[in-house]
Amino acid sequence: MSHGSQTDLPLTPSLSEPETSGFGVRRISFKHVIVALLLSILFFLLFCFVSLHGYIAWVLSNPKVAPLYSNPKLSKNLSYEDVSFPAADGSRMMQGWYIPVEGSSKTIVFSHGYGANREETWIPMYDLAHFAHKLDFNVLMFDYGFAVQDSNKEVATGGKKEAQQLLGAISLAKQRGGQQIIVWGFSMGAGTALQAALTSEDIDGMILDSTFLLEPDTMYHNIHQHIDLPRHPSLEIISLLLPALNGTSLRQIPYPQVKSKDYPFPTLFIHGTEDEKAPYPIAEKLAANQSNPASDVWIVEGSHHELIFREHPKEYLRKISTFLSRVGQSNPGSTSGSDSK
Repeated sequence: MSHGSQTDLPLTPSLSEPETSGFGVRRISFKHVIVALLLSILFFLLFCFVSLHGYIAWVLSNPKVAPLYSNPKLSKNLSYEDVSFPAADGSRMMQGWYIPVEGSSKTIVFSHGYGANREETWIPMYDLAHFAHKLDFNVLMFDYGFAVQDSNKEVATGGKKEAQQLLGAISLAKQRGGQQIIVWGFSMGAGTALQAALTSEDIDGMILDSTFLLEPDTMYHNIHQHIDLPRHPSLEIISLLLPALNGTSLRQIPYPQVKSKDYPFPTLFIHGTEDEKAPYPIAEKLAANQSNPASDVWIVEGSHHELIFREHPKEYLRKISTFLSRVGQSNPGSTSGSDSK
């Protein structure tokens, strides 16, 4: 009987224990879901934030450049030659136009800006090439690697590679008999000229219009024009991403040396006070470092980035002509057809 009574005992568990346990499991699971959801949102926002900076770095490295639409003969009836030459470091072949003046040993090498090619239509470059030609200067116009339209196109590197390409152009000008070589640069092309001049002994003068020097301050200034990102950590993130996207670190841009350099030849800085891409105090600072008596700076009230010639054409050309005369006086070894007459 006792055995039977034991087997007849009810085996139902306590009702309160499983309810409490189940509620605890549900509560813990809910917490885990909330934490996981919040972490997912956080990582998604972080991913979007970093991706935005990656996109900005990619855009900076890959400017859209229009194809060539004309040439010196069609635009200004200037006879020219198609030329090719190697970058100074031999990394690539460059393409350009050489506009000769018979008997002249003076040459102007144009250094176009970011997002443009040798024509740089908003300057407009053909007008300045024609002006230089009338002053008996040979003219060399060429495309930087980021402006090429074929599969050989490169990313923009803020002057690292471009300085080597400009040095190759200067070497060609010298091979063609240039005894007085002037580099006329615009925006990042002006910043590139400053970098190239750190190592070249073949430059006799520079004209720098709306100088843009790639450094943290100017890079953030440009980004901030389009999107309101915090200075930090935005600069740090983009600086980390740039080497992966274009092979160039900001540390490879010699902007500290440029900003403290007293160049041995005459340099003319031209800048507008309404320049939204490169604040004009940088031109004032660079000009203040120069001790060559023929160097000068022209800060134009109310003018904009690379539009100073359009906005003040007569005064612009007068300033250029006066400066080039000073360079000629400081480098009397150069001759031209008109000088020999």
